[in-house]
Amino acid sequence: MTERRRRVALIHDHLGQDGGAERVLAILQEIYPDAPTYTMIHNPQRANPVFLKRDIRTSFLQRLPFGVRRYQWYLPWMPNAVERFDLSEYDLVISNSASFARGVLTLPRTLHIDYCHSPTRYLWGDTHRYVDELPYPRLLKVFIPFILTRIRQWDRLAADRVDVFFANSRNVQQRVQKYYRRDSIIMHPPVDTSDLNMAEKVGDYYLIGGRLVAYKRYDLAIRAFNRLGLRLKVFGSGPEEGRLRQLAKSNIEFLGRVNRAELMRLYRECLAFIQPQEEDFGITALEANASGRPVIAYAAGGALETVVPGKTGLFFDDAEWESLADTIIRWRPEEFNSAAIRAHAEQFSVERFKQRFRLAVEKAWQHHLQSHSELRFTPEH
Repeated sequence: MTERRRRVALIHDHLGQDGGAERVLAILQEIYPDAPTYTMIHNPQRANPVFLKRDIRTSFLQRLPFGVRRYQWYLPWMPNAVERFDLSEYDLVISNSASFARGVLTLPRTLHIDYCHSPTRYLWGDTHRYVDELPYPRLLKVFIPFILTRIRQWDRLAADRVDVFFANSRNVQQRVQKYYRRDSIIMHPPVDTSDLNMAEKVGDYYLIGGRLVAYKRYDLAIRAFNRLGLRLKVFGSGPEEGRLRQLAKSNIEFLGRVNRAELMRLYRECLAFIQPQEEDFGITALEANASGRPVIAYAAGGALETVVPGKTGLFFDDAEWESLADTIIRWRPEEFNSAAIRAHAEQFSVERFKQRFRLAVEKAWQHHLQSHSELRFTPEH
């Protein structure tokens, strides 16, 4: 079967935010422009406007009361939502997933590739913190672990439905092996460097931002800058925004959601980008690098694969504000070369990702065809 005749579908967890996984989805849609995208819900007010131009097909959750704005309420129904997508007409299914999308049902003749941003965080490594941080009454939170146990069992079985795993980093590859007992191919996500450029002169502020959620540990950075008194700009929005604003002193500025042009300016004029959390990969940090600016990152997760100490950024070793503050005090901006930092980021460009992705999918497809041919002609015993 040729590439031209191959029927392809894309699967995404939900379009209720605009984060790194959604940026990857947009690139996958460019690679497969005729492929529809199946997702549990689509909230045009919070998702990237680029998806308004695409063929988006949602689940029954979209039609439930508050299903779009409060889709988290329907957590127990999410496995059923993805399983009800009828994908029987497709030859190739690509799930772009950090939670439920990899659980779709496909036919034996269909090749299912999962681009895995992570095994579902709140089902595995982050379960206890997730339950502790839920904004629910204590009595209600007693029942949450029982629900998560059932969904965790489903998630483990759902991983067996995937034919080939692509992991977005070595960090995620290790998690896929631990929780799903599956091998995977490392495929670093794309970073759009085409519209990012360097500034002749940088400002006097540090930058941090993205989705303001608890596991991103923005509170750690705010506590550090509260003590240092240096300027910190925070872009993005999310459920943690109110708490973080209350925590911050006057030297910390919250910008809310910013457009791409403003984000580009913030990147290229900051002294450094701060990444205080363990990221699966860390696209925003590489966008800062593509703007010629160094990254000060927590020494864990995807940062270990993208930050070159002394060349593109620095690490701090302990997930405590004191460790971050100490690193900021000691670093010397003049020791970093903006052109070298940008050159490093170029290896993660969109075009390189597209080339690697197409090649890896084609290899998986040929192996899939060969396996089915061997099964078809194997004599019965």
